[in-house]
Amino acid sequence: MRILPIDPALFHPDAISTQTHAFNRDIIDRFGDAPDMWQFEPKDIRAARTSGNGPFPVDPLDQHAETITIEGRRGPIELRVLHPRNTKPRGTYLHFHGGGWVIGAAEAQDVRLRAIAEGCSLSAVSVEYRLAPEHPYPAGPDDCETAAHWLLQQDEIFNNSFLAIGGESAGAHLAALTLLRLRDKLGDCPFHAANLTAGVFDLGQTPSAKNWKGEKLILSKRDMLMFTANYLQGGEDTRDPDVSPFYASLEGMPPALFSIGTCDLLLDDSVLMASRWHAANGNAQLDVVPGGCHVFQNFPNLDIAQESNARIDAFLVECLDQQS
Repeated sequence: MRILPIDPALFHPDAISTQTHAFNRDIIDRFGDAPDMWQFEPKDIRAARTSGNGPFPVDPLDQHAETITIEGRRGPIELRVLHPRNTKPRGTYLHFHGGGWVIGAAEAQDVRLRAIAEGCSLSAVSVEYRLAPEHPYPAGPDDCETAAHWLLQQDEIFNNSFLAIGGESAGAHLAALTLLRLRDKLGDCPFHAANLTAGVFDLGQTPSAKNWKGEKLILSKRDMLMFTANYLQGGEDTRDPDVSPFYASLEGMPPALFSIGTCDLLLDDSVLMASRWHAANGNAQLDVVPGGCHVFQNFPNLDIAQESNARIDAFLVECLDQQS
């Protein structure tokens, strides 16, 4: 893992493994000619994804997960909690799922969160934040911030001596916003690590997203435009730091790992955000994976997914050990 400059060899076609190349080709072949999902209502897109009619595998539900309901500004917020079963928790990981602020659910990552809970000895808390377009900005960030403030007061339930935060895609965006809001309201940031996977940090689009001419590989340029249009319905300025954390002052942020694949149209979001984060704090790591599509970490049979998730776990454990 490295911060800038990035080794150009990572972007050479020969750097992509045979398995990764075949996987990407299969995704394009299976979903490239599928009907435009935006002809359907968001609730129908969610139902299709939940039933397995989408690119990502559907996780079995963890039978040991618990649900805690807290009160938010707009009503109840459910938190899905997975405590480690084989060891005493050494800390807590606050998680926000991906899905472009429009789709996804807290229960959709049970397998990965169970692996983090057991492998890193962390209680995982995933937030069922409100989704657009029914609940546009700032509903989602408000729910995530509420969950973070609640967690900070729960030493009797959780081990908060170490606090990590993270998410994938829109979830990484919400994690960054939550850190910034906490820092600005509390005077400092109470979290000790940030795991930011394939995040979108500039909703006005970074160059890799604006100039994307590739085939749809999980995420397309149109998808990003539609996700943003559903999320931002009030004419918000995409350079507002509470909309696009890329434009925020990043001083006082915890150590962060940015993970991204070279075949993800959000590549520049991670590269540029990691660079700014490191310039402000000296504590950002950037993991660029040859051939990785958008949130390839969600495909457990893919070698690069297993390797990337192992590096994420090692980062969390390293931060945990440094805090202990």
